[in-house]
Amino acid sequence: MIFHDRKHAGRLLAAQLRRYRNAPDLLVCALPRGGVVAGFEIAKALNAPLDVLIVRKLGVPGHSELAMGAIASGGVRVLQHDLIDTLGISKQLVDAVTAREERELARREALYRGDVPPLQIRERTIILVDDGIATGSTMRAAAVAARQQQPKRLVIAVPVAAPSASIELADLADEIVCVAQPKLFHAIGEYFEDFHQVSDEEVRELLQIAGKRFASHRMSAVA
Repeated sequence: MIFHDRKHAGRLLAAQLRRYRNAPDLLVCALPRGGVVAGFEIAKALNAPLDVLIVRKLGVPGHSELAMGAIASGGVRVLQHDLIDTLGISKQLVDAVTAREERELARREALYRGDVPPLQIRERTIILVDDGIATGSTMRAAAVAARQQQPKRLVIAVPVAAPSASIELADLADEIVCVAQPKLFHAIGEYFEDFHQVSDEEVRELLQIAGKRFASHRMSAVA
């Protein structure tokens, strides 16, 4: 399965999620940066508000693409203890990487939201979106953070995922929607024709457009 880009992937996911369209309690929560592009398409198709749930991967020192865990908004930290033990990474080093990523998480919170507070998750149906799942540590941190806020229902939605990661996330989600789960999974980007790095400005712009569009749709519905 090859997606043209994240927009295309988001539209395919929206088609599989259409039973949630116009649900009054629905909220699409996307993981920046790439997940916001897919999440924007889902929120548009389902007539739902869009927000971000910010997560930062904790990369192994010297091998930053290899995740030893992740952190998320709300003080959540999820660690891959088996990997940390196997590589002999000290607690001090894990804490140092965590502190660095916490600073970046705070920067992104301020950059993406400004003065606008997060939308309420409690007692709502949450669709948690990213552009793919490899190890699952990033999505697990996001799902744990969302669960702490007691949603009515939590749906994880991604275009592509490693089969093992989907199985490991099953305990946190009421439903997992995935367009493709290749048996020989490699990197997420291999399943996209266009997998360019999404900028902070693009994330901000999509959130602003989504906010205005949903406000306009809600006013039209009331009228």
